[in-house]
Amino acid sequence: MQSVNYSLESLVGDDIQIISKEEEYVQRALHQNISLDEYRFLLGRVKKIGVSDRFKDVIHTFNVPKGETPAGFEIRYNMKECQILEIDLVRNISYDKNGQKRATKFIYSADTANPYELKPIKNLIGNLTCNPGIIYDLFINNPEANIGNQFKTRDEVMGEISSILGPGSDISVELNDPFADFSQILEEAEHFREMFSDYRMVIKVPHTGPVNAGNVNELLTGDKRLHTRWNQGATADYLYGHNLALKLKDHGFRVNYTLMFEPWQTGMALQAKPYFINSFVRQRMGVTTYINGMLTAYTKTYDDRFLEGLRAFMVQWDILSKDDQNVDLRMVEKIARETVEYRKINEKEGFDGMDGVRHNLRMLRNSNLEDTRLIICSIEGSRMYPELDKLMTEPEFQDMTDRIVITTEPSYLAQNTSAPQIVTYQRRFMNAANGEQ
Repeated sequence: MQSVNYSLESLVGDDIQIISKEEEYVQRALHQNISLDEYRFLLGRVKKIGVSDRFKDVIHTFNVPKGETPAGFEIRYNMKECQILEIDLVRNISYDKNGQKRATKFIYSADTANPYELKPIKNLIGNLTCNPGIIYDLFINNPEANIGNQFKTRDEVMGEISSILGPGSDISVELNDPFADFSQILEEAEHFREMFSDYRMVIKVPHTGPVNAGNVNELLTGDKRLHTRWNQGATADYLYGHNLALKLKDHGFRVNYTLMFEPWQTGMALQAKPYFINSFVRQRMGVTTYINGMLTAYTKTYDDRFLEGLRAFMVQWDILSKDDQNVDLRMVEKIARETVEYRKINEKEGFDGMDGVRHNLRMLRNSNLEDTRLIICSIEGSRMYPELDKLMTEPEFQDMTDRIVITTEPSYLAQNTSAPQIVTYQRRFMNAANGEQ
């Protein structure tokens, strides 16, 4: 009997009936396989089968074709009073339509606000991330991307994205102004919840560091440099984003907690109970490589010009503030050495720029947030994706692959589906098909 397939439909008969007027909904999930033990257990305890109110709402929200359940939802069962088995749909982007799991435990995500490049990848992703820079700089105000200036507002762009993406993909959209009055932030979030539906809506809340409503104008005028060094701000400012995330969660929003560049940020970020945390890779790796190279050159020559170059570089990348342009070179050397040591660029842990990813996966494994996932973002170049791809096969992290979301520009994901020899073999195949001897 262990080789016999059982499904919910196997239960339906004289003794177990479908609740009246819920037949059309229940039929969408009767194909689900159950074990022999589950079959025996339910056979003696269930009198009727029905669906939850959420099940009905999901079907109507996404206008799901007859006989199907949508992607992005896990089918679950609840034993209710009066021996009723209730079928429910629970948001889970690890699932494709009809309760089937996606092809891989990890999930791909598109980092874009360009509807044109989103269309080819829309059926392959479980999330979309965007922020004001992506929406305005890379799309709306970019005539090469926004063809014919068709899209003029953020709402027009996000509305089009919402219509392109099916129910299986979350949409993470960032606040325009994290320092606005909370009532205004809440209104903005509610607006997008109405646009995307509560099931797909994720609000991106950024770490704000030493930036606050009083000094943010420094980033918008003049040389756009902050007087305050990244680690010399006020406690309330550093924790502003954490508390904003908690407030939005209290209002029923899932939060994508973003701008996580260093592993040391993770523990406190998790206290905000986010749906997503992040590991930014690209700029961190580039900055680390430059610092390591300049520090190595100084160690070999003891030429202060290398430290002077590092000082200017650190001001440029906000490691030092605008007021630190003449800071003592010994401090510059100290910061450089601490940075290289912490990021482990000369060790196996961090030579590939993935030390932050490894740390965050370990931290997530030891959290109590079972539904929180890690978005690995800001990926580019010929080596970053291949190195990340290898990391996911490392034995240490095989139990964590279902917590990984990889997000980058669709064009970058697309190019990493290819390989040089594809051209070689296509040349051979096409010439053979063309009759070449």
